[in-house]
Amino acid sequence: MRNRKYIFVVGGVMSGVGKGITTSSIGAILKARGFAVTVLKIDPYINVDAGTMNPTEHGEVFVLDDGDETDQDMGNYERFLGITLTRVNYMTTGRVYETVIRKERNLEYGGKCVEVVPHIPLEVINRIYKASQKANSDITIVEIGGTVGEYQNILFLEAARMLKIHHPEDVLFVMVSYLPIPSKLGEMKTKPTQYAVRTLNSAGIQPDIIVARSETFLDSKRKEKLGMFCNISEKYVISAPDIESIYEVPINFERDDLSRLILKKLGLKSRKTHLKEWFDLVDNIKNSKEKIRIGIVGKYFGTGDFVLADAYISVIEAVKHASYKNKVKAQIDWINSELFEKEPHRLNDLKEYDGIIVPGGFGSRGIEGKIQTIKFARINKIPYLGLCYGMQLMVIEFARHILNLSDAHTTEVDRETKNPVIDIMPEQKKNLEDKNYGATMRLGAYGAILKKGTIAFGAYKKKRISERHRHRWEVNPEYVKKLEAGDLIFSAQSPDRRLMEIAELSIKDHPFFLGTQFHPEFKSSPLLAHPLFLEFVKAAIKRKEGDK
Repeated sequence: MRNRKYIFVVGGVMSGVGKGITTSSIGAILKARGFAVTVLKIDPYINVDAGTMNPTEHGEVFVLDDGDETDQDMGNYERFLGITLTRVNYMTTGRVYETVIRKERNLEYGGKCVEVVPHIPLEVINRIYKASQKANSDITIVEIGGTVGEYQNILFLEAARMLKIHHPEDVLFVMVSYLPIPSKLGEMKTKPTQYAVRTLNSAGIQPDIIVARSETFLDSKRKEKLGMFCNISEKYVISAPDIESIYEVPINFERDDLSRLILKKLGLKSRKTHLKEWFDLVDNIKNSKEKIRIGIVGKYFGTGDFVLADAYISVIEAVKHASYKNKVKAQIDWINSELFEKEPHRLNDLKEYDGIIVPGGFGSRGIEGKIQTIKFARINKIPYLGLCYGMQLMVIEFARHILNLSDAHTTEVDRETKNPVIDIMPEQKKNLEDKNYGATMRLGAYGAILKKGTIAFGAYKKKRISERHRHRWEVNPEYVKKLEAGDLIFSAQSPDRRLMEIAELSIKDHPFFLGTQFHPEFKSSPLLAHPLFLEFVKAAIKRKEGDK
């Protein structure tokens, strides 16, 4: 029987220290040494999945091929490791409790008194085993959401502790902690991390490795203090300073010999590493001098007095991937679409951009501002990429201003519109009326057929594609002929020709004006940029060069 290894990644001091990137990077450097790696995320929410979470509070909802709606860190795992994950790689408190209760109702516990401990931690362990077995992995990395000391994740830490008891030589703990440098003191402080480790100790867990996040590199004095007071060797304190790009993290970890230290701790023989692609990527990032300006026009940015870019993190990363490939840097600006509703003259500011993206979303807020943005990009021939809702609004804008259907709309916003160019499919309407919202979403990977001679076909260079979806409404089939007669090209359709997957204008009418019903950003990675984002960035570069 295979002797599988398990790595748990936990966070200390505060949230947002980079557990997801740390987990992804550890996976990448272990994979580069030839080990089969899979990754799990545990979210300490009662939500069964991430689909109902507000993006301005929680960040983006990432969708897997099998349609599971997950935390955005699942996207990082796929991007860094170049793997396709499934719902077995994601769990929440709600999902675990739901399973335990279902088992109890089905008498699967044989009449036992079902208790929080040990049955909830045992279900967590069972899920970890299943994910490991399904991936046939040598090493399974488990990120536990939240911060040590919170009530929400204590049962997951208990599961990790129990697994360590059962497999003492096969389980390793990594704590990602933050070392602040208070501006008035000017000194890096280790005490918060010391307290975080002691809190973890109180859950029966001793970290084997500390990844120390901070503004700058740790000096030897700080490593010495952490080693002494956290009960680990100094060499197992890994410095993780702020850097320009998250894709430098695997390289920095290897400079500290992290993968070799992990393998030694787990009793695995070291192998030669293969990180050339990562070194080439980082070289591209560092040596790219030319800049392009990309405006993302959305509505999920505001959180108090701050901007939450995490709401569109996969879009942002996909733009970066394509920019790195084209050896340019993308300056990405967040633009609230409601601005253009209140101050229409501000649309002229969009002329300063080399490309404009309208990403996915739901609801009516800011919708007219997005439609005005799309019209402005079309008329002024600014490269435009519409994603999901961004394609639907592109179709509405075209119907209103080219076909003169002034009241054209989506029934998501206006149920009484006389020209529902975007509508929910008949088979979904009853589910929506019954408020059975979970059954109304088209989720996960669906195939599509591309039309030759189009921008989309030129980008993909193949006839059949598979992309991930997350939406309810579609282009109304009753309007397709009218739209095509007006020279809007549906360059990708579902195999049965009922669903429109990509819409675009001819290259003779516009350098790049394209929208996708799916989310191409979910399948982009730093080592393999998505073809549609590549073409969009190329068009943005041409516009930039044309301004010189």
